[in-house]
Amino acid sequence: MSDPETHPIHAPQTALSPEVLARLGEASTATLATQLYKRGIRQPFLVGVAPVGSRFDGFVGEAFTMRFIPAREDVDPMDDPYRTGNQLQWEAIEQVGPGQVIVVDSRSDIAAASAGDMLVTRAMKRGAAGFVTDGALRDGHAIGELGFPAYARAVTATTRPASFHVADLQVPIGCAGVAVYPGDVLVGDRDGIIVVPRALAAELAEPAAEQEQLENYLNQRVRAGDSLWGLYPPDESTLAAYEAWRSAEVAS
Repeated sequence: MSDPETHPIHAPQTALSPEVLARLGEASTATLATQLYKRGIRQPFLVGVAPVGSRFDGFVGEAFTMRFIPAREDVDPMDDPYRTGNQLQWEAIEQVGPGQVIVVDSRSDIAAASAGDMLVTRAMKRGAAGFVTDGALRDGHAIGELGFPAYARAVTATTRPASFHVADLQVPIGCAGVAVYPGDVLVGDRDGIIVVPRALAAELAEPAAEQEQLENYLNQRVRAGDSLWGLYPPDESTLAAYEAWRSAEVAS
């Protein structure tokens, strides 16, 4: 049996190069899902978590995790929702760094908001790459106008302390049924969000870029009326035609 302390998820994190992150950010969530599937990761997509607003295309960032549990009356007094003493949410916002994305485990519960306009705006001003929850956000219209990548299952006016206590920061969580470890790479687009295990990020970057280029060519062929047989998935003759097309593109 391997020592848990030597497992890749427990190992000290080495910095990911800007080139790797940029490559991943250029790939669609569908492309990255295919690349992860080839490596045995079958369901890395946050199903049901959607963009809030339409003023951004996507993001790439390293996970800064936050875990909710149900609120309890003796721990979370309800006389003032902003002064319950549960300050971990504020600490997360003031700790998140440039290029990190706050990821909230709300247990897929939309009974109350994971955050509102004030906290999301502050995260944006600190350079965060995005804000993601499998619960709800409040002030949805205001957040949608920020042009900042925010994703949720729903929008609600109900404040977080009505239902949730912030229990932990920077621990492994489940978000929309997907395991997320601090430092994992999240990539979002208009379809949603994919979780890339940090240990696989560098390995995926180049194949994902190559797949994007190939599928752009195949999509042009399909739009032109070509049959799927031999085209998708591509056979040897299609791959040869693709290489010729790519050479011509480079030459031009």
